[in-house]
Amino acid sequence: MTHEIAVSPGANALSRAIAALPADDAPATLRLAPGVYREKVTLRRPFTTLEGSGAQDTIILWDDGARELLPDGMNRGTFRTATLLVDAHHVTLRHLTVENAAAPREQVGQAIALYADGDFFTCEACTLRSHQDTLFTAPLPPKELQKNGFIGPKQFAPRTPQRHTYRRCRIEGDVDFIFGGASAWFEDCDIVSVGAGYATAASTPQGQKYGYVFRRCRFLGEGLPEASCYLGRPWRDYAQTVLLDCHIGPHIRPEGWHDWDKPPFHKSGFYAEFPPPAAPRAPFARPLSRKEADAFTYEDFLASL
Repeated sequence: MTHEIAVSPGANALSRAIAALPADDAPATLRLAPGVYREKVTLRRPFTTLEGSGAQDTIILWDDGARELLPDGMNRGTFRTATLLVDAHHVTLRHLTVENAAAPREQVGQAIALYADGDFFTCEACTLRSHQDTLFTAPLPPKELQKNGFIGPKQFAPRTPQRHTYRRCRIEGDVDFIFGGASAWFEDCDIVSVGAGYATAASTPQGQKYGYVFRRCRFLGEGLPEASCYLGRPWRDYAQTVLLDCHIGPHIRPEGWHDWDKPPFHKSGFYAEFPPPAAPRAPFARPLSRKEADAFTYEDFLASL
């Protein structure tokens, strides 16, 4: 048995449709008509698909920023800003945009568009748009570096290993705009920097086989000077990010990667590219041989946890 609901824009229309789904594990699809769904959405039902009419036509939009002062006197913080929180296994997003419109970044701080927490999460032909911290690929790191740094819906939850797949997506942002601890496979995606900063900030847990893998992706810059951005920096010391047959735009600095002033990362982390770039990268980054690159397969990725 499968469930299917057609959804049209309206006051909390998507949230109401999610709440109306049966509390079972039967596959369910919410088909979103074109329009702007201006609401903050949480999806905690597994085996559920949100399918829009196209990323240009179906938009889930909200505008929470991390620096907003809440009634309890605390700032909202990064992990309570998400426009869409997915907190379930086997969830798929397809043909839609998720956007956090909080701006300007210098005033609002971090602003997550999509918080993805669940094994076998899939995102296809979607646009994810914000500035700082656009896409969070859970889980959180084991420990905070500062008190209440992880305040939010999964602050005290177990750090569950998980696999995410992103295909034919456009992901926009400026500072650390793809970040987190998931094993995440990005294929044929546009990774678009809209301001000077860092495209990725992985926090791969120690001992996890895969961190971030980008295959045939395009790292692009919009209106940026040459050599103004980095491919990534490590949120934690075991961060892994691998680029395979990717296009690297001129906005990326020749050294490519930053160590975030973490000397231990030079030995514990893993940044690598194939084919080897023409310009020398940072000394802690690795060029891969074809044989090494071929060892990264999607089938092995899926079987890695």
